[in-house]
Amino acid sequence: MEKEVLFTRCCRIWLVWAAFMALGAAHAQVTVNNAWVRATVAQQTATGAFMQIRSTQTLQLVGVRTPLTQVAQVHQMSMANGVMRMAEVASVEVGPTQPLELKPGGYHVMLMDLKQAVQPPQEVALTLIFAGPNGQQLEVPVMAEVKRPGAESMHRK
Repeated sequence: MEKEVLFTRCCRIWLVWAAFMALGAAHAQVTVNNAWVRATVAQQTATGAFMQIRSTQTLQLVGVRTPLTQVAQVHQMSMANGVMRMAEVASVEVGPTQPLELKPGGYHVMLMDLKQAVQPPQEVALTLIFAGPNGQQLEVPVMAEVKRPGAESMHRK
C-alpha cells in the first residue's frame, strides 16, 4: 500500500512538472525589432531578412515561413580557410541572456526562389518558428520593411 501511495505521489509531481514545462514555450515572450528585407532587382531570385530577436525564455529559432516564397531558411555566414561560406542551420538559440541578431555577414533569413522583385515601400510578412526546451513550438508573426541599404553587402562582416 505504501508503494502505491509513493508511486501515485511521484506520478502527480511528474504530471505537474510536465504541465509546467509544456506551458513554458507557450508563455515565452519573443520581441522582434528592426526587421527588414533587402530590396532586390529584376531577375534576382534571393534576398535576406534581418532583425534583432529577444526572448524571456531560452528558445531555438528552427524555421521561418513567408507567403513571398516557399523557400525560406535560417542561414549562417562563416569564414573557413579564408573563404566566406553560407549554409542553412537547423536552429539558433535565443534567450534572456542571449539575444539573437540576424544581420548581414552572420545569421540571417534567406528568402529564395523569388518570383518577383521586392521593393520599398513593400513589407514582407514572416512567421518565425521557435522550439522550446520541451519541443513545443511557438510561432511569431513579423512584418519586415523592404529597404535598399547603401553599399552594405550581405556577405560582409
